Amino acid sequence: MTKKELGKNIKKAREEKGITQEELAEKVGAHVSYISRIERGIANPAHDLLESIGKILKMKPSDLLSL
Repeated sequence: MTKKELGKNIKKAREEKGITQEELAEKVGAHVSYISRIERGIANPAHDLLESIGKILKMKPSDLLSL
């Protein structure tokens, strides 16, 4: 899976849950610009951040890889 695909999956899941980038960033302890770069496929999240994002979105990290 590419960074772009992962970013699209995270964005899709986040939007389906009705969570803003700002809310997600605050809940996982990241800067909103970093969440934006992840969703655009520019940055690749570390495994622990991916786990945190998954918890907030009520998904396993592996689910985010296969949406």
